[in-house]
Amino acid sequence: MKNFKLIIASALFASVISCQTATQVSKNATQNTPYENLGRDGKLYAAFYQQRAAEYEALCLQAYNIGKLRLDEALAQKSEKPLAIVSDIDETFLDNSYYAVERSKMGKDYDQKTWEEWTSKGIAKPLTGSQEFYQYAASKGIQVFYVTNRVEQEREGTLKNLKKYNFPIQNDSNLILRSKESSKETRRKDIAKNYNIVLLLGDNLADFSAIFDKKSEAERSNAVKNSAEDFGKKFIIIPNVGYGDWEASFYNYKYDYTKQQKDSMMYNAVKANP
Repeated sequence: MKNFKLIIASALFASVISCQTATQVSKNATQNTPYENLGRDGKLYAAFYQQRAAEYEALCLQAYNIGKLRLDEALAQKSEKPLAIVSDIDETFLDNSYYAVERSKMGKDYDQKTWEEWTSKGIAKPLTGSQEFYQYAASKGIQVFYVTNRVEQEREGTLKNLKKYNFPIQNDSNLILRSKESSKETRRKDIAKNYNIVLLLGDNLADFSAIFDKKSEAERSNAVKNSAEDFGKKFIIIPNVGYGDWEASFYNYKYDYTKQQKDSMMYNAVKANP
């Protein structure tokens, strides 16, 4: 009987030790495993900020207010050519964070097909202060050119969205979509042949100049510093933490990394110490 009790006690002790060991191994595995949803959940968190933060609204208002001041300064000067502004669309004055949320909740990222389905609806909301700014520019006789990397099949949905929120469309040709190259430099130069571009607005550095096109992170940083006087003067930038060349440059413009590879790269790149 004593031997039987000893066997039972030993078995119970071994079972407890086994459970404790398994739990500890599980904890260690969790602690040592890189965060696995940074790409997906990061975009969800970015959209949360864009949709909910009053500070984001303040940043938008600040940008448009500075833009209005620059327009007034330009209007006070003589110009041989008519004045124009060149503006991006997405996350520059239209909020597409709703698309990002939908994709994130499905565990998916951007793809062209679902993006075009989204833009065809023409329901993206305007950023705070944007309508007033663009309407002010048009009211002063300034031509507003929308230079975007949306493609031709998105024209109808884009015009629908602009009209829905009364963004000025002085001519249908003022909506300039991407045809071949993603760089906007050629399109900007074409506008500059007949207009004095006094202001450029965007959420991405490439919206302003070719010096930012397809550059590495270090090159982008240096180009920003070298162009310091242009920001707030000729370049008006709207914050976009959801996507952009800042993200693409981190991956060296390589678009075939898996989600797991991206998560691992981001996880290892962020620093816990200065």
